[in-house]
Amino acid sequence: MSFDHIDRQILSLLQEDGRMTNVDLADKVGLTAPPCLRRVRALEEGGAIRGYHAELDPATLGFPITVFAMVSLRSQAEHDLAAFEDHVAKIPEIRECHMLNGEIDFILKIVAADLKSFQDILTTHLTPAPNVASVKTSLTIRTAKSLPGIPVRVA
Repeated sequence: MSFDHIDRQILSLLQEDGRMTNVDLADKVGLTAPPCLRRVRALEEGGAIRGYHAELDPATLGFPITVFAMVSLRSQAEHDLAAFEDHVAKIPEIRECHMLNGEIDFILKIVAADLKSFQDILTTHLTPAPNVASVKTSLTIRTAKSLPGIPVRVA
């Protein structure tokens, strides 16, 4: 899929504010509403826009603890990797799971209500999971930068 200047503007604006009305979006990119909506639909259907969501404040909703866990597996066979991914997909507190290359196989972003809750996730769900060789964790002290999405270059 190729993107022209207007497509990139649309992507950038919707990434900043997914609740923007089509009329406002069209005005900002210099189109009328119908062709703007057609472009947005094409970006959605083409997979450039995967969805829309509200950005929630974890602490306000009772999840002030964020931990990153580096997981090493005993086996990196594809079926073992898929089994681990399926396992963590069922744990709601694990918000992100990224497979890495190098010593560590996966890095997970985990949210928890408190340290005891995190310890329970770690000892009940993560370390005893099949094929897990080791788990190293780092508690987040503060977040200096957290931006949604990707940098969209608008020329």
